[in-house]
Amino acid sequence: MYQALYRKWRPRSFDDVVGQSHITDTLKQQVAGDRLSHAYLFTGTRGTGKTTCAKILSRAVNCQAPVDGNPCNQCPACMGIENGSILDVVELDAASNNRVDDVRAMLEEAAYTPATVAKRVYIIDEVHMLSPQAFNALLQILEEPPAHLMFILATTELHKVPATIKSRCQQFAFKRIRAEEIAGRLNYVAAQEGIELTQEGAQLIARLADGGMRDALSLLDQCVGAGGTVDQDRVFQVLGLAGNLQTVAPFGEEHLEIAAGNLSGALARLASLYTGGKEMAALAGELSALLRDLLVSKSAPKGGAGLLTGGYDSGTLERLGQLFDVPRLVQMLALVQKTAGELVHSANRRTDMELCLVMLCDPSLDGSVNALTARVAKLEQQLASGVVAQRTTSEKPLQRRSTPTPVQKSTQPEPGRSAPVASDPPPWEVAEKPVPQQPASKKPLQEKPAEETPAPPVVEPQPAPPESVTHVGGQTGWPGWNVVCGQLKGVLSTGDYTFFSMPAMLTGRWDGDVVTIWAANQFVADLVEKPDISGAVSQVVGRYMGQRVPVKVQVGAPPAETVQTPPTSQPPEEGDALDAFLAAGHSNVTVE
Repeated sequence: MYQALYRKWRPRSFDDVVGQSHITDTLKQQVAGDRLSHAYLFTGTRGTGKTTCAKILSRAVNCQAPVDGNPCNQCPACMGIENGSILDVVELDAASNNRVDDVRAMLEEAAYTPATVAKRVYIIDEVHMLSPQAFNALLQILEEPPAHLMFILATTELHKVPATIKSRCQQFAFKRIRAEEIAGRLNYVAAQEGIELTQEGAQLIARLADGGMRDALSLLDQCVGAGGTVDQDRVFQVLGLAGNLQTVAPFGEEHLEIAAGNLSGALARLASLYTGGKEMAALAGELSALLRDLLVSKSAPKGGAGLLTGGYDSGTLERLGQLFDVPRLVQMLALVQKTAGELVHSANRRTDMELCLVMLCDPSLDGSVNALTARVAKLEQQLASGVVAQRTTSEKPLQRRSTPTPVQKSTQPEPGRSAPVASDPPPWEVAEKPVPQQPASKKPLQEKPAEETPAPPVVEPQPAPPESVTHVGGQTGWPGWNVVCGQLKGVLSTGDYTFFSMPAMLTGRWDGDVVTIWAANQFVADLVEKPDISGAVSQVVGRYMGQRVPVKVQVGAPPAETVQTPPTSQPPEEGDALDAFLAAGHSNVTVE
């Protein structure tokens, strides 16, 4: 009958344990010197040797002929414990025996002396799964244990074990096994089993095992089942890692969606993965692993090869590494990690991943410090290379009001039309240029002589208020849109409000009897049409307008025509009459 490799090649002595010499050497010395404790606590990640060392220790303390602290595995005690015929060594799984009644029954049996061996040993695996009442019952016997009793506790989550239990045990922390040590053990097992294993394949399996020897042997067993030589390509094929290349595509492997900021292409690629049954949590994990490998290979190109997860080949990492710099990778990795953590409690994981892709394609939408650092680093790189930064948005900057200049009277002014304002001429031209006399036959305006006309007062330039205009596509939009967006800041969540803070994404226009919100694409339009968001927008618009106004959402750019601003209850801006006078160029307007 075939036996799995991880079971067949489980270590039988402390010397066979790989990568845990700081623990095995100590245990050997304790067994040889008869300085054993009544309780041990083994901690560490999965597959690092906790349960294996516990079984070895249970045989070593009962062995009739130990060899340098190792069990001989030949005496009746060792053979009986190994095959399970000796009932004085009990292995319990706390995940299924976590009640207080289970612990009390065990303690009742522990009071009896062992029948065939020197010590009664209880190995409790996953001890953190015990209930608080069960921990309290276990604590009673750990305080004053009998001389014939030994407890070996094993857990992967030390923080869940009460401090009262930890203080009464000797703790041994099992570390992750290094990749080169795992690869060496795999080569040894392959040589003994007659398996054709290449060095590249062993190293790849070692990195994929993530420090666990049991996982490495299981992966090797899976690759051997497919037949043939176990090389790097065979590992990728058998373990399904070739599917990770679908995750690479949005970053730039095929269509350069994220690298080029192509949001529509990235969303389409995500939709394809979602339709194909890809879990969003798994996708976030793959993106995180990819970005982590890119960051390691980018920041430590020489010494970082051994730190890679092994999910992506070196050629792919090299090509993608040329598309992103280190600050950009740090920003993307932080964003994906944050999204992956929020997916656990999310009600709509697809939407969260889409928002993540939106901010990955446009770092300006990410308000984190990492995003700002990435943008600054990019600008510094462009300036260092001599590239002049260009405005990427369609917005025009707000124009300041210019200082009005005295208007020269024309010979025949047309009624109802303001005179054009000329640029400031040189002083000598103003002094020498004669003022033409107006004919007596045409006097559309009753004015004083030109030489007695006082010059209009000079008004200092004033900046326009922030909510006065909104520039979209070069056209003036509804002034109330900025007011509405400002009031939505405290109503919507940070992720939803991000789109309202970007005029390139959302723009509000007043169309006479309805407020139209123009979205940049269908994704943003669907987001605004959600009941909670659309309801908040309608409420804020109605409060600003003083009445209930319908709100609709359109996809695309707003029309080029300038839309008149509806009247509101807000007081008029100071200086409007003076500005009209200066713009018209008339001298018979009285300003009150």
